[in-house]
Amino acid sequence: MRRAPHPDGGGAVTGAPATPATPAAADPAAAPGAVPAGPAASETSTHCPYCALQCATLLGGPRHAVRVRPDPGFPVNRGSLCQKGWTAATVLGAPDRLTTPLLRDAAGRLAPVDWDRALGHTAERLRRLRAAHGPDSVAVLGGGGLTNEKAYLLGKFARLALGTGRVDYNGRFCMSAAAVAQQAAFGLDRGLPFPVTDLDAADVVLLAGSNPAETMPPLMRHLERADLIVVDPRRTRTAATAALHLRPVPGTDLALALGLFHLTVSEGLLDKAYVAERTNGFDETWARASAWWPERVEAVTGVPAAELRTAARMLAGAAGAYVLTGRGAEQHSKGADTVAAFANLALALGLPGRPGRGFGTLTGQGNGQGGREMGQKAGQLPGCRSLADPADRAHVARVWGVAPDRLPAPGNGAGAYEILDAIGSPGGPRALLVFGCNPLVSAPDATRVGRRLAALELLVVADFVPSETALAADVVLPVTQWAEEEGTLTSLEGRVLRRRRLLDPPPGVRPDPAVIAELAVRLGEPAARFPADPRTVFEEIRAATRGAPADYSGIDYARLDAGEALYWPCPEGAGPTPRPFLDRFAHPDGRARFTPVEHREAAERPDRRFPLYATTGRVLAQYQSGAQTRRVPELLEAAPGPFVQVHPDTAARAGLADGQRARIVSARGATVAEVRCDATLRTDTVFVPFHFPGAGRANLFTHAALDPRSGMPEFKVCAVRLEAAP
Repeated sequence: MRRAPHPDGGGAVTGAPATPATPAAADPAAAPGAVPAGPAASETSTHCPYCALQCATLLGGPRHAVRVRPDPGFPVNRGSLCQKGWTAATVLGAPDRLTTPLLRDAAGRLAPVDWDRALGHTAERLRRLRAAHGPDSVAVLGGGGLTNEKAYLLGKFARLALGTGRVDYNGRFCMSAAAVAQQAAFGLDRGLPFPVTDLDAADVVLLAGSNPAETMPPLMRHLERADLIVVDPRRTRTAATAALHLRPVPGTDLALALGLFHLTVSEGLLDKAYVAERTNGFDETWARASAWWPERVEAVTGVPAAELRTAARMLAGAAGAYVLTGRGAEQHSKGADTVAAFANLALALGLPGRPGRGFGTLTGQGNGQGGREMGQKAGQLPGCRSLADPADRAHVARVWGVAPDRLPAPGNGAGAYEILDAIGSPGGPRALLVFGCNPLVSAPDATRVGRRLAALELLVVADFVPSETALAADVVLPVTQWAEEEGTLTSLEGRVLRRRRLLDPPPGVRPDPAVIAELAVRLGEPAARFPADPRTVFEEIRAATRGAPADYSGIDYARLDAGEALYWPCPEGAGPTPRPFLDRFAHPDGRARFTPVEHREAAERPDRRFPLYATTGRVLAQYQSGAQTRRVPELLEAAPGPFVQVHPDTAARAGLADGQRARIVSARGATVAEVRCDATLRTDTVFVPFHFPGAGRANLFTHAALDPRSGMPEFKVCAVRLEAAP
């Protein structure tokens, strides 16, 4: 069964950036600004600031006219970019770019001040709050777009300069469920334990809850050969190219995965030799899954049993098969269990750790992989070391030049939503420092989060544009953008990459490491403990991660600048590890582990008052909370505002028609959006993108139920009703 070619050339946009790709534009030579053989002498080689593919780009020209070209030599994007990549330089000249610190005055207005006053005010308020209420009265939120150096310094700053255990990052809303499940199954949290280019030779790829044709279009070029099995309630751009599209009821992906596992065993498709030689825990896992026969799965998910059988046979019969999960399967109150169920399926088929086969999770944010490895994630120290492990604490404390008891106790930490939700409660945070995220748009149950942020005594935001969260802050610190800074990032395939500076930042703008370093000194830390130079910070990262699961000790700027492909773990004196599981998995016994899981309902299901499922996600022309992409005219023209995708019959029942304004109402709040009728949508489901601010925030209606294993909120399913907007 061979699928049709992707209608827009594998999803890669190589032509004019304001329009979707066309078949002609799929050929770089046929596109405007065709890609020549290599970089010009005046160009800077770096990587796109958006998703975790980290497509290589070549930048040139002055600030007001920066040229962006894809680097044809990088194997991930191979001379292609999506709309966002082509237009990334536009944000460098955003008219509302922050170029001076802002401090909220007595009248409640944000007014310009100099750096000395902004940092002095911040440090003084932090000292007073910590003295009066303890170090955990201050919390820190980082971002999955920060470089490795920034993320490392931010985690160090939180734990030493502030002494707080309340530090986390917005990757909690993105990769936390996948990270927990992969760590449990394989002993290592790496999104793709193989290079992206391995997918080129795949025969069958199951994509569970992933829509790369819109979220990371250049990835589609690596999937052109494969028959795709897409698990998604919607007929997305990716699903439209699939050989088989499984459309479960929202919130039932776990039951579907259990059914596929059941069929693998019951139909004799199990790789018994692999299971015996390379895994543990099969019997207990099968005991749970044995009750999920295909007809029961059909009753729960709505996916016909015949289609489930077809999917299982396609995967088992392929010489090269992969199972990949994305946010659609992960952003649930049972997200970690859902990823575990798909990992169980892959193990039963004998895929992980074999050449030309595998299991992986598609990291979303630009440095979502490196960001969690560097220590800004709750409970985790650099190198994926554990804050609860005495040996790990001792190693990092030695590198930092402090006693291990200087590091806060692991029990004091909390996930991103829990930090936000604790504000204003007894013992909760009274101050919050935010670097590189926009929780007023990106966090679930946004009305509640807004009330919590308003209860803070001090909100400090470091950003380069006035995001919605920055506009609510007491102190705003203007920091550099991607093309103005040096550093490293780690892509979804575990490859460490160099970010290189094209431009000096505007006057008045400072790099995040310099801001963190100066705040640390003002809080009493020795200057030598917080270097601001990225190369110096990376040398410290090498020492802090030496011998850790995510070992960067063998990586340095010289090797990266020489063009080496360096995948972690990369111990000093050893080579990189593009495929870490070929010989053994990362558990002490070298074997992967099945995880027994059981389906459970979503935290909220439709009822008479709220009869529809709502799910959220991304669109091609926007990214995350939209703080950057909404400032690009071409992207805003392509996706100008919030909309609700709904089946025409469902819209008619609510008295709505295409193009009208509607309210999507849940028990928590309502979002206002334009109706877009789509006959391919399920009649029980509506879809709303989450990129837009104000009354168009999708997270005004989303549910904050958390996955108990990972702290992931339930973004992907809640109960709503549709009604006409006034």
